[in-house]
Amino acid sequence: MKKLLAMGMAVVMALSLTACGGTKDQANNTSAPVETSGGAANQNTSITLWTYPIGKWGDSATVASLIASFNEKHPEISVTVEYLDYTNGDDQINTAIEGGQAPDIVMEGPERLVANWGARKLMVDLSDLFATEAGGEIYDSVKAACKSSDGAYYEYPLCMVAHCMAINQTIFENANAMQYLDLDTHTWTTENFLKAVQAVYDSGHENVAAIYCSGQGGDQGTRALINNLYSGTFTNPEHTEYTANSEENVKALETLYAQKGINFDASINGGEEITLFRNGTLAMSLCWNAAQQTNADASEAGKTNNGDTIIPMLFPSDDGKTELCGGIWGFGVFDNGDQAKIDAAKTFIDFICNDPEQVKESVLASTYFPVRPTLTGIYDGTDIAEVMNTFSEDFMPSMGDYYQVVPGWATARTEWWNMLQRVGTGGNVATEVEIFVTSANSAAAGN
Repeated sequence: MKKLLAMGMAVVMALSLTACGGTKDQANNTSAPVETSGGAANQNTSITLWTYPIGKWGDSATVASLIASFNEKHPEISVTVEYLDYTNGDDQINTAIEGGQAPDIVMEGPERLVANWGARKLMVDLSDLFATEAGGEIYDSVKAACKSSDGAYYEYPLCMVAHCMAINQTIFENANAMQYLDLDTHTWTTENFLKAVQAVYDSGHENVAAIYCSGQGGDQGTRALINNLYSGTFTNPEHTEYTANSEENVKALETLYAQKGINFDASINGGEEITLFRNGTLAMSLCWNAAQQTNADASEAGKTNNGDTIIPMLFPSDDGKTELCGGIWGFGVFDNGDQAKIDAAKTFIDFICNDPEQVKESVLASTYFPVRPTLTGIYDGTDIAEVMNTFSEDFMPSMGDYYQVVPGWATARTEWWNMLQRVGTGGNVATEVEIFVTSANSAAAGN
């Protein structure tokens, strides 16, 4: 049975790019750190912040402005920033760990901060930040995702989003496929989804959707599609075991493999799929969210490169209850053995996430939603307010269980796209999914 997060999302407001394929500052090499200080003579602690491309947190000018605000109150702490991407970022951090040069702060999600580095006892327990709740109560479901099985909090959260999919309205209209969508709720059934794909394919658009699987980038999209089609699950409710070998998921994969217009593509990841969707090669994207909908880097927001309207959609489901994969982003602190740096890192996190004059700007930079129900009006008065309100009302309430903290998560992600590649080349679905679950559960057990 599907279990939706009880978030009270009616009061939520805010969003950004994801692992799906978020943009980063194109004018700066990610290996070239940018140091920003308050210019005060009494600065005595220097810390490093490494950030993945979480909206404008991957943009050097934006981050410099945020740090400048921090230094107005804390000139004694200087912050050096390095910008990571989802292709090489993990390797960069792992290399730094092995060399004893881990950054002081990393901005990312629980799957890395909690389930990976935290589980390896490399991170500092941030329970004291949660104890104060200086910025207001955080959603219980978000707090739970930031807490390790050992009771420690290895992430202090700032923002979140529910990932979805999207379609090219022009292509669907030309194929008479809009009849299969409920535009009022942005939903469709599994049956109507398959009818729509067939209609678009029959209209002459052979590449309707891609099950991308060259790597883990954007893999939340393929997981959400497969799990929702026939109400399958990816893990058990306790987040201790992988369950993707269910009959429901086997049926979903077999259905997708057999459906004309849906192609398993081992040459692309989620970010590259978005590019193909934006240029009209694909009729739909499985790797979407509000930040993608408001992204105007290459074309008008909400439009493809040639001006076609993009309509965000929930993933299709057989029971009318879509569970969207969610992203939660915040900060973790590596334990580098220097208490002064740890204290300075906590001071920075507390300011960014809890200072009443700062926190809205911090969330706004992410282009995601805040993790606190009391933090509202993030996008009021902006040119994307209407779009963000749509996502807040029609998408965020469908955010599902945050299962990305299961032990062995890093291995499971690799095994997932390897499994999709084998299915795409004709491998027996039941056999390949069983191999995935066996390998993932072995990693979860520490074997």
